Amino acid sequence: MEFLIPLINKLQEVCTTVGTDLIQLPQIVVVGSQSSGKSSVLESLVGQSFLPRGTGIVTRCPIVLQLIHVSKEGSDYKSEEEGTGDYDEWARFLHTNTVFTDFNKVQEEIQAYTNKIAGSNKGVSSDALYLKVYSPKVVNLTLVDLPGLTKVPVGDQPEDIEIQVYDLVMRYISNPNSIILAISSANTDIATSEALKLAREVDPDGNRTLAVITKLDLMDTGTDAMDVLCGRVIPVKLGIIGVVNRSQQDIVNNKKFKEVLKDEALFLQRKYPTLASQNGTPHLSKTLNRLLLHHIRKCLPDLKNRITLMSTQFQSLLNSLGEDVIDKKQTLLQIITKFSSAYCSAIDGTGKNIETSELFGGARISYIFHETFGKTLDCINALSGLTQFDILTAIRNSSGPRPALFVPEISFELLVQRQIRKLEEPSLRCVELVHEELQRIVQHCGTEIQTDMMRFPALHDKIKDVITALLRKRLPPTNEMVENMIAIELAYINTRHPDFHPQAVAAATFANSDEGTIPKRSNPTKRHTVSFAPSQTTGNIIINGVDVPKEQIYDASSSSQSNGSWFSNILPSGIGPATNGSRTTAQTAPTSSSPSPVSGSPQRTPTSAASHERQLSDKEKNDCDMIERLIKSYFGIVRKQIQDAVPKIIMYFLVNHMKNSLQSELVTHLYKAEQIDLLLAESEHVATRRREASEMLQALQRASHIIGEIRETHVW
Repeated sequence: MEFLIPLINKLQEVCTTVGTDLIQLPQIVVVGSQSSGKSSVLESLVGQSFLPRGTGIVTRCPIVLQLIHVSKEGSDYKSEEEGTGDYDEWARFLHTNTVFTDFNKVQEEIQAYTNKIAGSNKGVSSDALYLKVYSPKVVNLTLVDLPGLTKVPVGDQPEDIEIQVYDLVMRYISNPNSIILAISSANTDIATSEALKLAREVDPDGNRTLAVITKLDLMDTGTDAMDVLCGRVIPVKLGIIGVVNRSQQDIVNNKKFKEVLKDEALFLQRKYPTLASQNGTPHLSKTLNRLLLHHIRKCLPDLKNRITLMSTQFQSLLNSLGEDVIDKKQTLLQIITKFSSAYCSAIDGTGKNIETSELFGGARISYIFHETFGKTLDCINALSGLTQFDILTAIRNSSGPRPALFVPEISFELLVQRQIRKLEEPSLRCVELVHEELQRIVQHCGTEIQTDMMRFPALHDKIKDVITALLRKRLPPTNEMVENMIAIELAYINTRHPDFHPQAVAAATFANSDEGTIPKRSNPTKRHTVSFAPSQTTGNIIINGVDVPKEQIYDASSSSQSNGSWFSNILPSGIGPATNGSRTTAQTAPTSSSPSPVSGSPQRTPTSAASHERQLSDKEKNDCDMIERLIKSYFGIVRKQIQDAVPKIIMYFLVNHMKNSLQSELVTHLYKAEQIDLLLAESEHVATRRREASEMLQALQRASHIIGEIRETHVW
């Protein structure tokens, strides 16, 4: 299993492009307070002094330390880059190809790179520094050295240094695949250890936390760390290992690590003889190697699945962002064709992506036609705004100076025209709603074309301008046709309409007869009913039980010119008009103007408040009732025709014209040599995302290839 750690090291290099936060590689994260001995522990594991030292915060960025065991007998002892010099240990940084054999130079390079990425004001940076150390004295390990936890800014450190360090540490130890190496010094109370406190926040069960107790030789006389090392103070599942670091004097004297390890072993034998074999730097090194190997083996299946999933996701993202444009003319034509097809599909409802959150495109246009427009027309009352006194006034005004014996036809026409005009506004509003939906389709006409629109914002804006102009050009003729449709209905009131004429017969019969006799006036409140139906045997029309030939009815209506009204002549013989004696003259207001007692000038007869104070006569009520029935009947006919015609007008003049001419309009206005480069100028945001996605995909593919080299038999 030793090959697993080099494998993770390769993945770590590959994933510098992607970011270790995404892949969550198995690694050991070193956490501890300032001056807790973190640097000394790492240098003891390497066997070289290579980390910067000083007062305050020294490690100011994550240092990913990859320890690689090499042996002179191995075939891969040195690569061509390392050469064949006379040295057994060397180091390399990922940001430079230089081979370092002098570890003092390594220390200087770390300081220089830290100042470059984190500045020189003692601030911290989340950008990691990658360092490989090749040595026959190390075991294969991957460790991440983090800045020491601090509380109070020192010198020119930023005021929020504590928060910066905390966030950085939490970012690494929150990785569920990391092992937390919590460093605490023995000459402080372990219960106050900041490292163990943070470890418990992200690893409450302690399944991936290993504690290291440093400075065992600096404890006060008469005290020891036996209870701590045995886990009786704070238990840690992965164990607690004590070590003895180099003292400051040892560092000044440049004491060899070989001697330091001997002194550490002697101290442990003397002070903790029963625990000596379970503590010390060599034991820590082997333990870390073992834990990391088992942890990698545990995490490897999930790691493979994660890399595969991320590769698929970034491949999809890259596909959605499109490829680099090579032939701009061809690309522009393809986008225009694709957009036109997507626009028409949105109207026809044949698009690949069906919207589920709201009605869209053709479905919304249908909703506007049959729900919004249709229900609006249905809600318009045929008699809205008309009172019986309005109708009576229209009848009188249509009669001129002579009292009307029959109801004048012109009064019905004037009143029904007034009501028909109310259909114009909702019809024009229907055109406006469809126009708005056709404009809205541009923003939501398919995922694929929307990607191109985001990619080329200038082209998107130009397409919107062309469609807006085309819709604006088609709107006036559509509105004009709708207005003409209303004007046509107003121009000729067809009282011979096949759906209206029988209704007129019934209305006139209702007004003038009660089963063929003159209605009685003793009960003015009585409502007269008319039985009106086609005969099933003779094909004639039955009115109140009387079989009347159709010819008699229609011939009677054609002779209306002789007496000025067609209402009186559509009745069969034997059914006459009501006599003039039915008018209650005592209650009827004068219909002609009389001289004013004050000025002697003519005075208009009041038709509002003054007229409303009196009761209508039976004749007036019957006349008004007949006109109301006729208006309702004819208005219903016109409303049906308008409700059917307006959607057809809109479809012909607006919707279908857009579908048929959209592509030619776009080609005419967009396919011009002088503006192709401008239209296909790619968004900087999309270009950046494509480049990043491409780099990430390549890194993930290399990672997948590395993972694929491992056979399951090797792992398990």
